Amino acid sequence: MKKILLAAVVTLLAVSGVAQNLQKGKYGYLYCHMSDKGEWTAFALSRDGYNYEDVIGGDPIFNPEEHARIEGGTRDAFICRMHDGKGYVMVTTDMCVRKSKVWNNYGIDLYTSKDMVNWESVTFDFRKGPSIFSDPESPDCYKDYSTIHRVWAPQIFWDPYYVWPDGKKGGYMVYYSMLNSPEEKYDRMYYSYADESFTTLTKPRLLFDWGYATIDADINYLESDGLYHMLIKKEGGKPGIYTTTAESLTGPWGEPVADDYVDFEGNKKCEGSSAFQLIGDDKWRVAYIEYSSNPKHYRICIADEYMRNFSSPVDIKGVTGPQHGSFMRLTKKEYKFLQKWSQEQMAKLK
Repeated sequence: MKKILLAAVVTLLAVSGVAQNLQKGKYGYLYCHMSDKGEWTAFALSRDGYNYEDVIGGDPIFNPEEHARIEGGTRDAFICRMHDGKGYVMVTTDMCVRKSKVWNNYGIDLYTSKDMVNWESVTFDFRKGPSIFSDPESPDCYKDYSTIHRVWAPQIFWDPYYVWPDGKKGGYMVYYSMLNSPEEKYDRMYYSYADESFTTLTKPRLLFDWGYATIDADINYLESDGLYHMLIKKEGGKPGIYTTTAESLTGPWGEPVADDYVDFEGNKKCEGSSAFQLIGDDKWRVAYIEYSSNPKHYRICIADEYMRNFSSPVDIKGVTGPQHGSFMRLTKKEYKFLQKWSQEQMAKLK
């Protein structure tokens, strides 16, 4: 019966006329994030979406040195389900400021897993240019890839309507900000497509350019208005976390809404937004990091069913070193499995 229900959900998404990440689970939530204790990926679990317990004490769920083959640090983790419900995909920024001492990096890491505990990955060093991409003959966004020095905060969105050269449909849109200073003046949003294996990427394509730096995009499809909504950090113009909409996943994306944005922090700086819905609630929760205070504050606020009218920010509870990350609903089986795994790992450390 469970397999039949899952197949029905997958079929419904495929025929609904929209791209969407598969949502499943009514028991709890996974917060998958970069740890502020170090540049690694950590998990935390929650039953209500606000109060969490660290998985293995907030320590790395895997050794970042094994997966981040460029710099050895995994930042800005984003996780979601495989489109067919048979596993999980994740993406991180391959970057380690602790080692490099500069806010530059050169690529991203793509991961797949069947259980959220054992992960396989591939690394893409964008400086290597066209040869690393699955469509080397496609047009290039840069004359010289070797001078790329930022590939930041990648995220994933399943698109059943993307068409590959052989006519096959369906791919994971991976979107991220990028900067190549000799050829562009500021960070802009780009996207590539990964195939079903989640081990390949197409060449970067420009998603939009508003004339100033933008990073940390988070895209969701809203059934309330039938539009794709993007949360985005503006680093130019009036800084802050804003929203914009589009009828299509790849745009065109309109100018950000100027009078309705995350403004609770005043002149303090915030970034790394991630939106999710609580089970049974059509409103949205928008999480973000306010990073200019000491200590920092990772907050969750409320937005309405149209991802507007932000209100009621509170600090996340129970997480050691919360930072830029993402949220995913869990089934009871998944939740209990991760709890048990956490307990077993903690016992080994004693």
